[in-house]
Amino acid sequence: MGSYRNKANIIRHKINYQITAPIIRLVDENAKQIGILSLTEARNQAQVAGLDLVEIAPNAKPPVVKLISFSKFKYQEAKKLKAEKRGIKGGEMKEIQMTPFIGQNDYDTRIKWAKKFLSTGNKIKLSVKFQGRQIQYKEFGFQLVDRFKNSLQEIASIEGEPKILGKTLFATFTPLKRKAQKLDEKTQPPSQNQKISQ
Repeated sequence: MGSYRNKANIIRHKINYQITAPIIRLVDENAKQIGILSLTEARNQAQVAGLDLVEIAPNAKPPVVKLISFSKFKYQEAKKLKAEKRGIKGGEMKEIQMTPFIGQNDYDTRIKWAKKFLSTGNKIKLSVKFQGRQIQYKEFGFQLVDRFKNSLQEIASIEGEPKILGKTLFATFTPLKRKAQKLDEKTQPPSQNQKISQ
């Protein structure tokens, strides 16, 4: 995925002789405006400075071109992408599935996953699935939701009331706005949008 993004950046930004606009707005590496120049003048400046021309806003009139070392530009773009990725981390809905008569070990594992997810700002959708005639014992599903809520009471709160749709009881948990929880589990959580079932 990273390599694809890097390729996309190279394609998106024309450099040096790939730039064809006759008049451009030249800025320095800090985005400070140098001026509106002909492409020939800009190329001369780049040659004298030993730098590259990188088109950063091709649709502007005139297009905006940055005077910068292309290797430094790529580094800045990678850094920006990493920061953006950090910024959007969390805030997703992660689903954890259980049955009303789940074993203790499986329950403990799901609590670990829930704590991991909540610690990075994600919400949890708990799905308690009734199999076969288990739907006749809905109270066990609600008891499991209460147990789950109590296990996470220091880091999460439940949104509204649990609801049954078909043979599944749903409850949503939101992370509490407190300092980040330090978790020592060695295992890593599943990838984004992956469900944990059983």
